[in-house]
Amino acid sequence: MHEPEVLVCFRPSGREAYVLPGTRLVEAAAEAGLALELPCGGEGRCGRCRVIVAAGAAEPTAAEHHWLSAEELDAGWRLACQSAVHGPTTVEIPPGVLAAAEHKILVHTQGAAGPSDDPPVRKQYVELPPPVRGDDLPDVLRLERAANCGPLEIDLSLLRELPGRLRELGFRGTAVLADRRLLDFEPGNTAAEAFAVAVDIGTTTVVATLLDLNTGGERAVEARLNPQTRFGDDVLTRILRVRESPDGLEQLHAAITTAVDEMIGQLCQQAGAAREQIYEVTFAGNTTMQQLLCRIDPSSLGEVPFAPATAHGLAFLAAELGLHIHPRGAAYVMPVIGGFVGGDTVAGMLATGMADGDGPALLLDIGTNGEIVLLADGKLSAASTAAGPAFEGARISCGMRGSTGAIEKVVVDGHLRTNVIGNVPPAGLCGSGLIDVAAELLRHRILTPQGRLQSPEQLPADVLPDLAQRIVLYEKQVSFVLASESETGGRPIVLTQRDLRELQLATGAIRAGVVILLQRAGLEPKDLKRVMMGGGFGNFIRRSNAQRIGLLPSQIEHRRIRYMGNTSLAGARLAALSLRARRMAEELARRTEHVDLSTDVNFQRAFAESMIFPEA
Repeated sequence: MHEPEVLVCFRPSGREAYVLPGTRLVEAAAEAGLALELPCGGEGRCGRCRVIVAAGAAEPTAAEHHWLSAEELDAGWRLACQSAVHGPTTVEIPPGVLAAAEHKILVHTQGAAGPSDDPPVRKQYVELPPPVRGDDLPDVLRLERAANCGPLEIDLSLLRELPGRLRELGFRGTAVLADRRLLDFEPGNTAAEAFAVAVDIGTTTVVATLLDLNTGGERAVEARLNPQTRFGDDVLTRILRVRESPDGLEQLHAAITTAVDEMIGQLCQQAGAAREQIYEVTFAGNTTMQQLLCRIDPSSLGEVPFAPATAHGLAFLAAELGLHIHPRGAAYVMPVIGGFVGGDTVAGMLATGMADGDGPALLLDIGTNGEIVLLADGKLSAASTAAGPAFEGARISCGMRGSTGAIEKVVVDGHLRTNVIGNVPPAGLCGSGLIDVAAELLRHRILTPQGRLQSPEQLPADVLPDLAQRIVLYEKQVSFVLASESETGGRPIVLTQRDLRELQLATGAIRAGVVILLQRAGLEPKDLKRVMMGGGFGNFIRRSNAQRIGLLPSQIEHRRIRYMGNTSLAGARLAALSLRARRMAEELARRTEHVDLSTDVNFQRAFAESMIFPEA
């Protein structure tokens, strides 16, 4: 049953989410793309997730009475992990409550006051004394003294223009500096107009954000399906395309660069910024995605020993990718660890600060490719596993990515209820909803641990009537109906036996990778002090359901599992704002041991065992 949803508005970000009544504020915030700090794992035991409910405040819970004074409760203060939504709600999130994933570098860099202390590009308004008799100082030296920046590197093309431009502008204007390099000399004072773009290139989706280089603030965000999916929904298929088609590499390269350039235009339109005011674009993605972006043949990644072309971060003119930003603006691509453990993993490590925290700790970025990083005894090891695109809605009969119309949450409390993104009729099922429904089917013994969906005559005698009537034969497969034709206005939304097999493959791959890394370190899941869930998708997984299907080990306490948001984008954002962050990324990449799961003799056995859903 699709129930009417209620609108929750968050200030000061202005973000919104439609959720089911009864949804906790922390889940509504996650739906709006806002990750909150939850030191106790959302169990109401630390009192840290304090927010102000300006409208629609629910009655305080026992935990809220414990952590908040009567005056605070009267003023609308609530704990986001405890307070539920019952109607239209407005929530103010105070500073310090948002998860600090994108600011972890502030804490973990000695002597650093913040990423803005060493931006890759800065702008400085200067007024130069013009040359006069007795003062024949060359123009460039005159500019260096006024900017107090030391010797500058200048492209010949700019040097040819500089003398005329200085005189035309009366020796007043804004110097655009990239470390020791002069990018431009602009008319007037344009110091406040300096932007960068950070891009997360996922196998299935692409997300980009426009950043203010002066404040580090986010000015606009764009997301879309990766257009390379039309050539294949996983990296191996795309590598095969390159190997077998003479123009395959150019096609895949053009698809992603064209999409990113279009997204930059949309970001500028949202923020009212000019493309020429963007001076940097940073990228984070898995190794294959980054090589395709740079038009570097990824064929070697399709054969043993899966060697990437390069390990270090890449810096070059953005124009070489066909991106229309400032003519001398730069592109930076994150360093990789090896094989399929790429820049997105390094970005996640950078954004979460996991290398400097307590261990043992695990970082999971769950998507088409599942990246896993383990910190144990001060050592870092990382692996990638081919989960397939099921978690992102692909290869699922009624699957779709997490956008308007997607069933993203499924709850059974006497009858089945669904949450649909955008509060519209359901159009499909996204990854988080897929995990939810599988977990509920396991709890009600409609789905066996072996992954078999029970037929109507095999159902337990005490199964809920609402669930029993949803088991049908659809297109010659035993299937579970999530939304009927009357609810969708078209075809029903069903979960088929084949869909559940895809989920088993995806879950088994992730779980087996975790098992192997822990075994190599002599650890068990219960030894983990922190489990950090990265990725745009990972932020919306419900922990209890992920553990019920075996995606996360059941031995891990809920409070130890934390959602970190899109860590790949957060790391790319840090790299866009800080040269120090780029150096840290290089250090992390070189410090981390790459574990090739395909050569581990225990992986196939672990994979086969992990495909079985845990017993209740």
